Parts: sequence; C-alpha cells; structure tokens
Amino acid sequence: MKKEIHPNYYATAQVHCSCGNAFTVGSTKPELKVEMCSACHPFFTGTEKVMDTAGRVEKFKARQAKAVAPRATKTSTLQAKKVRIKKAV
Repeated sequence: MKKEIHPNYYATAQVHCSCGNAFTVGSTKPELKVEMCSACHPFFTGTEKVMDTAGRVEKFKARQAKAVAPRATKTSTLQAKKVRIKKAV
C-alpha cells in the first residue's frame, strides 16, 4: 500500500442520533451525527405502518385467489366440444 494516501481509521468513532442514542463504530471520521438509528427507526421498532392506497392489497389477494382456483384441463374442454358436436349431428 502507498503511504499517506489513505484516510485515518478511528476504531472507536462515536455516533450520535437525533433521538439521543449514542454508540461506537469504526469509521474514517471521529464523530458522526445521524438522523435515525436502529433504536428509533420504525422498521426496527415495529411501529412501521403499511399504506394501503386504493385497495391494492385486496386487489392482489383477489388476483392470487383467482390464480389458485382450479382451471379446466385441456382434455376436459376437448371432451365437452366432442359432446356438443355429437348432439348436433
């Protein structure tokens, strides 16, 4: 490695969150200030809310149920056509 081209590494860099939480990490800066951390982020705290606009979840569930419904097989439709042809003759 070339000398004097790499930044200094701070193994105990302090991270300060806007919620008041503080912890240490390794970084190239001695102090970091962040807006959100794992202590206040909605995903990690379990307060995340799913926005359902225009019934998208219901539409998806309806499509999924429709796809799972049993479909007529190719042989049964061919047999039904043969029955209609025999009745017509």
